[in-house]
Amino acid sequence: MIALIKDKNVLFITTKRLDYIRNTQEIRLLKQYAASCRVIGSNEKTYFFRLCHVYLRLFFTLTRSYDTIFIGFAPQLILPFFAWKFHGACRIIDFFISLYDTFCFDRRVFSPKGPCGRFLHLLDAYTLKHADAFLCDTRCHGDYFLKEFHADQKKLHLLYLCADSSIFYPMQAVRPACAVGKKVVLFFGSMLPLQGYERVLDAFHALKNRTDYYFYFIGPLSDAQKYKVRDMPNLFLSDWLMPEELARHIAFADLCIAGHFSASVAKASRTIPGKAYIYRAMNKPMILGDTPANHELFSADQNTIFLPVGDTHAITDAILRFFGDRPIYG
Repeated sequence: MIALIKDKNVLFITTKRLDYIRNTQEIRLLKQYAASCRVIGSNEKTYFFRLCHVYLRLFFTLTRSYDTIFIGFAPQLILPFFAWKFHGACRIIDFFISLYDTFCFDRRVFSPKGPCGRFLHLLDAYTLKHADAFLCDTRCHGDYFLKEFHADQKKLHLLYLCADSSIFYPMQAVRPACAVGKKVVLFFGSMLPLQGYERVLDAFHALKNRTDYYFYFIGPLSDAQKYKVRDMPNLFLSDWLMPEELARHIAFADLCIAGHFSASVAKASRTIPGKAYIYRAMNKPMILGDTPANHELFSADQNTIFLPVGDTHAITDAILRFFGDRPIYG
């Protein structure tokens, strides 16, 4: 990865928010090793407006002065439509997600055999073929791309995620009054199906009568899911927190939940949850899904607990055992 960008004049393009963990990681690397780095991105709240903003800026950008075009999140939405502007430059893409895999198997929006599924498969394959190099976040993910889209193995480079150490680092934080003297367990996420977040919520709900515990669940739940846990006096819900505030909450937690826990989404076994990198950066004990991807970087020890995916009872009992309490289910 470093050899591809060292001393190059780089144009970095992304359609994800600029404060997204993968963007901040790659921009840091570019600023550290490239001769120069210009960023085209947006912090608009909706993806549609971010995409429009990026397209407009890119259309009017002179790209001939750049040695390298580095496309971050969703190169499938950039490279096929702007390849005509990138002639002569080395084209590096971060193939962080497959649109085909995400929309057909993760979120199940389209059938993989239908016209939309076939188009997304073609778009993924075209993007990989026309890149000079592509990054992936785990070996498992890279193997999937090579097999499913017949990508060129010589173009593949591994770049694990990395937490922003300017925000997430070991720190002390004062607990809110509701959590003082309690055993605090925290989970946060964007509520994607592969995360198996329903398992975590159900595990917390199983301990709703434990007044010695306090749970933090941070992420955008549906009204029905919020209603399900309405009777939990020991649960704090929040749709989202700013990164600095999230770091403070993680800091005062005793145990953090990472995942992924979905047993029905294959992608869950090929990726390492971003939150795991954050917990590790803050030296927090965590629970991980027992998946091939997670084992690429993590090993079981006193701060890392592996659990089978798709098992709510295992999460509940692991929480209790961590604090030395008797498990419920065995």
